[in-house]
Amino acid sequence: MTDILDIEIETIEGRITTLRDLGGNTYLIVNVASACGFTRQYEGMQALYDAKQSDGLVVVGFPCNQFGGQEPGTHEEIATFCETKYGVTFPMMAKVEVNGDNRHPLFAELCKVPDHEGREAIKWNFNKFIVRGDGSVERFSHRTEPSELPL
Repeated sequence: MTDILDIEIETIEGRITTLRDLGGNTYLIVNVASACGFTRQYEGMQALYDAKQSDGLVVVGFPCNQFGGQEPGTHEEIATFCETKYGVTFPMMAKVEVNGDNRHPLFAELCKVPDHEGREAIKWNFNKFIVRGDGSVERFSHRTEPSELPL
């Protein structure tokens, strides 16, 4: 069994890495979209990253176009949007699928923790997963504001 921290992920710039390689001891993983009603949560995600990066928190955004086609852009367009609109400096990954047959392996592992309604599948953009350094996972709804997370 592969450690969740060692599953390969691709950065928005096209480089292969892992959560472990991103450093830190706690990871906030979020499936994001640029044209969603919850897109404003980028602001809270960046505020958390700014406040807690020195304590070992790494916020990681995974663009996903599976919910209402709300992330149709190219990697370059997504990166530019995040930087200019929300000042995002935390790591952004390549666009992924979080549900279905082509679900990224990281999300296959994360979704083994059911949501508050008992579902494994992700319901919408901006679901949040906290992964601790020991590999434990906590899952939070898209409605949970970043400031409400137990970090």
